[in-house]
Amino acid sequence: MTPGARVAAAIEILNTMSDGLPAEQALTRWGRGNRFAGSKDRAAIRDHVFDVLRQRKTAIHLGGGESGRALMIGILRAQEADLDSLFNGVGHAPQPLTDAEQEPSTDADDETLWNLPDWLLPQFKASLGTRAKTVAFALQARAPITLRVHTGKTTPSAAAVALAEQGVETRANPLAETALTVTDGERKIRNSDSYLEGFVELQDASSQAVVTAMPRAGRILDYCAGGGGKSLALAVDPAAQVTAHDIDPRRMQDLPARAARAGCSIRQIETDDLQNEAPFDVVLCDAPCSGSGAWRRSPEGKWTLSASRLEELTQLQDGILDAAIALTAKNGCLVYATCSVLACENEDRINAFLERHPDWALGFQKRFDANDDGDGFFTAHLRRN
Repeated sequence: MTPGARVAAAIEILNTMSDGLPAEQALTRWGRGNRFAGSKDRAAIRDHVFDVLRQRKTAIHLGGGESGRALMIGILRAQEADLDSLFNGVGHAPQPLTDAEQEPSTDADDETLWNLPDWLLPQFKASLGTRAKTVAFALQARAPITLRVHTGKTTPSAAAVALAEQGVETRANPLAETALTVTDGERKIRNSDSYLEGFVELQDASSQAVVTAMPRAGRILDYCAGGGGKSLALAVDPAAQVTAHDIDPRRMQDLPARAARAGCSIRQIETDDLQNEAPFDVVLCDAPCSGSGAWRRSPEGKWTLSASRLEELTQLQDGILDAAIALTAKNGCLVYATCSVLACENEDRINAFLERHPDWALGFQKRFDANDDGDGFFTAHLRRN
């Protein structure tokens, strides 16, 4: 496909999303209906769509509207692309820009450039203070691709050398000793020997840092395991007995294959069996949240999040922490984590927990801002007095 044809495809997909169809479904539907598109074409089209979602306000402002065509004009204008070469009507490219579309837009104000929902801006600024603008702009960029090195099988330096020989270039990541950020060859990762043989696993560096900060323990429960990334990282410790649980077991369906590739043993447990297995030395609650620290990976989330949904999430987070008390050993550690940068889901939840349970104390707390090294994360360690 030509660059213009890729833009036309992105316009088509964005139009199908106007009625609420999620991006992944829209991309999949387009791919099934256009099987002539190669992997590089699909990747480029996906990048266009996600660039729009990350900077939707800017795209609307610079494109003069919310249609797929206007959004693509806006985002390409923001990227200083040559619009005339992409919108030339040749082959499958979009038709040339009209006189109205050629009109330069006025400069956008700061709130437009931040690309966040209006209702969330005050809370976002209050949560991050002087770092708010930097983080808001970081969330508009494409997320780094980061690998976790399985230190039971190799070292980070040896893994970097092996990956380079397989066409994947990396750099050390300062957030975690096990983390390597991919700088080139990301599409070769899943077919590389290093990945297939379990020497490396895809995992954000901030997520790795959350695991690294956890106390070493024998029996560990990953209470809200999801896909199991943190369970896999914890299971690298040969002294750890890791149990993974999720209220929706379907989220863990890929975990057995991933654990087998890594050579790790992770037990999965149903909700009804938790009390019989408790207590655990460490209980990790990687709670459902707004995902605001990872919005560059799932940018739809910032536009679909509402104030009422955020309130529901904070109530859910409180309930998860309270339920985890009964699962934590007397001298154990309750670890709370989110991939959120909002104080209402982080520090406020810890403070509320300590007010409800004065016999508990905070031992460790850390924020990770979204930046070139990793996603936005938060973690806190709680212990009984």
